Amino acid sequence: MPILLGGLEVGWETYKPSWSYLTDDCMMPNVDPRQLKRMMESMGIRSTEIDAQRVIIEGTDMDIIIDSPQVTAIDAQGSRSFQVAGSIREVEKAKAKADISDDDVSMVAEQSGVKDPDRARKALEETGGDIAAAIIKLREGS
Repeated sequence: MPILLGGLEVGWETYKPSWSYLTDDCMMPNVDPRQLKRMMESMGIRSTEIDAQRVIIEGTDMDIIIDSPQVTAIDAQGSRSFQVAGSIREVEKAKAKADISDDDVSMVAEQSGVKDPDRARKALEETGGDIAAAIIKLREGS
């Protein structure tokens, strides 16, 4: 679990605090968690635990999956943010293959003047299923 120290994120192994009172709920030395919660509420900051089984962050190239997460919703000054901690997995997304029909292949082959349907299919795959781009590609390559 990363720790913010002077605006920099450091790992727990790097920064080992010397104070004796430290709980999971409170990352401040010698502060009672109930006292911290009251201080936060007095400043208009409320936090609530959310019971979640999994958190998924979908990216363009990969997804980040957090199993058995500890999720805390923090409401402050009219905005809501979430703090998530747990075991993290990164999953690469497979490139989606374009759905290419035989009709598309025959149209590209016919319009481009290519007799080999495999070349037409390959051009469609390279252009992501774009028929016009595949025809132009084959005409310029022939």
